Amino acid sequence: MSLPGQGREILGEGSDEDEVFINEEDIINEIQIDEEDLPDQDEDDDSEDVDGNEMVVSEDTDDSIYTFRGHTDEVYAVAVSPIDASLVASGGKDDRGFLWKIGSSDGVLELSGHRDTVCTVGFSSDGSLVASGGFDGQINVWNTVTRTFQGTLDGSGSGFEWLKWHPRGHLLIAGSEDCNVWMWNVDHNAILSTFAGHSSTVTCGDFTPDGKLICTGSDDASLRIWDPKTAQSKHVVRGHNYHGDGLTCLSITLDSQTVISGSKDNSVHIVKISSGQVVGSLVGHTASVECIGISSSYNWVATGGMDQKLIIWDLAHQSSRCTCEHDEGVTSLAWLGSSRYVASGCVDGKVRIWDSLSGDCARTFSGHADVVQSLAISADGNCIVSVSTDGSARAFDISMFK
Repeated sequence: MSLPGQGREILGEGSDEDEVFINEEDIINEIQIDEEDLPDQDEDDDSEDVDGNEMVVSEDTDDSIYTFRGHTDEVYAVAVSPIDASLVASGGKDDRGFLWKIGSSDGVLELSGHRDTVCTVGFSSDGSLVASGGFDGQINVWNTVTRTFQGTLDGSGSGFEWLKWHPRGHLLIAGSEDCNVWMWNVDHNAILSTFAGHSSTVTCGDFTPDGKLICTGSDDASLRIWDPKTAQSKHVVRGHNYHGDGLTCLSITLDSQTVISGSKDNSVHIVKISSGQVVGSLVGHTASVECIGISSSYNWVATGGMDQKLIIWDLAHQSSRCTCEHDEGVTSLAWLGSSRYVASGCVDGKVRIWDSLSGDCARTFSGHADVVQSLAISADGNCIVSVSTDGSARAFDISMFK
């Protein structure tokens, strides 16, 4: 057995000299090596430098069709216009929000004015307004047509966790660290109501699709169903048959009849909105449930958690259809329009497309170098936009999954 560098000459690149090989009569002994004892380079991307320090070999693959790099720190929030398929809003830890277009570096509008992390962004249903909310306790609104600042919506000064627009008008609600939900008439920059009742940060919420009620979840392990006209709770859902820890996410069925909520305690529960009764549970996760999405075409629900699972559920039978395994925790998900495909964002920086019928991974998009924090689907269904703690926002082509 020859040592490295023996047996043949090591020639410089472009040398015209012939290679020199060992002759069989020069072999003294042949040692058999079991291939199983050799390191598998495909499974181990780490190496060491000359001092023995671990080095991580970077992955250069980038499947994105466009990358927005306006942020200078981690990016947490993303939203896409319901009207303009290329228009995107993003917000991050650099206290900045941006309005930008997929495929163009021109005309970027900074949603300025925040003094702390911009953790939530959203477009009005008609696409004419975009709002950015932050830990500084204010929400700034911009006109997307004139690209002018419309005004600031103030609360108590405590940070906002999320914001949602009314499905048809210019009403906006937001959940705060002050335990309240705030609602404004954005056209008049006026507070309409403050919904008080939660005893901890309001972590998630939304209008029902018919716009008649509001559902909110809190770190106090309760769900509240509100009448927006009176700002009073119609139902408070909590107790032994509900979550035992703070709510992290919720989603409401298109018929406005059912809300599904996820929690840090690994549980997913189904609540009937009209009665406030817990009518079922989706049991399968073993770590915090981070995201929930309801299919617009099938009676199916997708949930993602830090247990590295995306689970597709049959809502009618309250049973699991399939489990999509990930290498690390699932942080975000989005159904691809009315198709059978659902996308997931992961701690490993990947965006994956799953076939909800079979549970197979149809595509993995690489490009991010750190955790994917949020996902959004363009209005025409051709792009998925993801934002990451690596400081970038990326658009990937999903037109083949329409």
